[in-house]
Amino acid sequence: MKIPLSALRSSRRLILALAASGLMLAASPLYAQQPPAPVTAVAHQLLELETRGLPGRVELQISALDSRNQLPPCAQLEAFIPGGTRPWGAISIGVRCESPVTWQVYLQARVAVINDYLVTARPLRAGQIVGPADIARRNGDLTALPDNTLTDPAQVVGHRTRYALASGNPIRGDMLRIPAAVKQGQNVKVISRGEGFQVSSEGRAMNTAAPGESVRVRMSNNQVITGTATTDGNVEVGF
Repeated sequence: MKIPLSALRSSRRLILALAASGLMLAASPLYAQQPPAPVTAVAHQLLELETRGLPGRVELQISALDSRNQLPPCAQLEAFIPGGTRPWGAISIGVRCESPVTWQVYLQARVAVINDYLVTARPLRAGQIVGPADIARRNGDLTALPDNTLTDPAQVVGHRTRYALASGNPIRGDMLRIPAAVKQGQNVKVISRGEGFQVSSEGRAMNTAAPGESVRVRMSNNQVITGTATTDGNVEVGF
């Protein structure tokens, strides 16, 4: 799913230092093993950071580490999302031990983004200009919908359909004739907005996007962020 509105604060690494006296289960050295709770906690914290800018109510479910694991106790855990993985839908999230031993495990996670999206309210002809009465809102998990499903009526109304659409279809950007605001390989201005601040930087777009669609941008430090293409060709990231 390409999230069409706000964006993600890029933070692929999160280190959680665990105090052995507070978070590790008491056990004899012979049978000491890694308690599951701290592993789940560091994974949950990373996903909270990664999904902070997603549009809608985010629901996180993370599988627990097997309590019968044979992993030695860890004092410093690091959670990470494998490269190329988007932090929504069904994903794997890694947790590695940095000290005093080294090991690595993967947990299964489910990230749902609950919000309104747009569907056709009636059958539409190929080439028909979409009006306000031709669309309706539904509420559901955006990550379970087709890529590029639209959520803002302004992205739909006034545009022509590329082909005939049945009633009740989720409306995707590629179903409409919408001029691209950002093209792949284009240098773009990235505007990060938050409460009381605005910061501008530059990067290179990794995909083509129409206004309101999701666009990934590689920054000068090689970090990849996800934002929303605007009508003036910029990319907005919300915090």
